[in-house]
Amino acid sequence: MKKLTMIALFAGFLTISLSSCRDQKTEKEEVIEEMQDKGADIKVKDDGDKIKMETEDEKVKIKTDDEGNVKIKQKDKE
Repeated sequence: MKKLTMIALFAGFLTISLSSCRDQKTEKEEVIEEMQDKGADIKVKDDGDKIKMETEDEKVKIKTDDEGNVKIKQKDKE
């Protein structure tokens, strides 16, 4: 019985520790995936520092500066 309890505790510990290590998507990655799903035209410049995406209804620009700061601009077409 003690062995079964130890195995259950170990399995629970492994489950919790492995599930907490999942990759978290950044806002930039989420916006890119969303625009890809909408079928946007995507243009990448400066090795990924500037990304322009455009659909019939929406425009999105993503800029990354030298310090790693990300700026996202979204516009709805009227």
